[in-house]
Amino acid sequence: MALSPGCAVRRMVAAACLWSCACGGNQPVGSAIVFTTIPPAGEGGPQRTVAVAGHVRGLVRGQRVVLYAKSGIWWVQPVVEKPFTEVKGDSTWSASTHLGTDYAALLVTPEYHPPATLEALPPVGGSVVAVATAKGTGVYSPPARRTLSYSGYEWEIRQIPSERGGINEYDARNAWVDADGCLHLTIAQRDGRWTSAEIALTRSLGYGTYVFVVRDASTLDPAATLDLITWDDTAEEQSHRELDIEISRWGDRQNKDAQYVVQPHFVAANVFRFHAPPGTLTHSLRWQPGSAAFKTEVKRASGSAARIVAEREFTSGIPAAGAETVRLVLYYFRGSPTPPLGTVEVVIEKFQFLP
Repeated sequence: MALSPGCAVRRMVAAACLWSCACGGNQPVGSAIVFTTIPPAGEGGPQRTVAVAGHVRGLVRGQRVVLYAKSGIWWVQPVVEKPFTEVKGDSTWSASTHLGTDYAALLVTPEYHPPATLEALPPVGGSVVAVATAKGTGVYSPPARRTLSYSGYEWEIRQIPSERGGINEYDARNAWVDADGCLHLTIAQRDGRWTSAEIALTRSLGYGTYVFVVRDASTLDPAATLDLITWDDTAEEQSHRELDIEISRWGDRQNKDAQYVVQPHFVAANVFRFHAPPGTLTHSLRWQPGSAAFKTEVKRASGSAARIVAEREFTSGIPAAGAETVRLVLYYFRGSPTPPLGTVEVVIEKFQFLP
């Protein structure tokens, strides 16, 4: 729905950055960015884009627009590789965006580097000159919250996209518990699109030992990744308190198929890779202040003590416990040169937590 500029100004929240000479800037007082075309509200995902447009007041040469759509968190639009929208000579701008429940437009200087995702929009100041937000138009009912009971805990099933492994969609039908109490996670094509699976514990457990018993994943498709992690949406400054046990070949059959990670992963000392053998494996994480000790074991056929496959203790950069929850994720690694050959399934027999 297109709105007149006057109507849009009344409906939008527009923030202006009032720079003074003392700040070293030359931005006119009253700079603002306004929506004139507001997209409909809808479930986020890569399958559909719509038009969005607006205008700028008090434009300075070199300034550009950065757009975000909200689907759980804020996602830069239209794609990560092209995050900027140019402002035309008449101070108007237009672009395409994926759907979201809310939309945001940032007027920024050339020095601004847009994050791919945001938990919260940046405040006005510095390289962010003005911010406008809008609720999507029309009537939108988000999918009802869906949960399952597994290993004595309640888990919420993800139904909105995430950027884990690239932009991935999730379907609640891809996670279920069988009659024996085992969790099944699948990657499946639905309506011509690949969909992944994720469940998240509905409460935080904190320091202690986390145990995951996973059936044979030695033949897991190279395009798939099983992620057994802790994650805190609110703790970006601590890399979201993310500690990972990951089973994946990252698109290459020649790669080792398992790793322990203390985020951020780009620090070489934070990653330990190893070969996981066939069979049912028990992966564990003992998390204490200043320490994250990982271990993987396989049961011996004779019934004697389990054999340790790999173990590693990290003592640097360990996050403090906070509001993190356990998440069990099976996703399509979008960096793979080829998609999965077919439906991918992983069975996690048991989750256990020991304080």
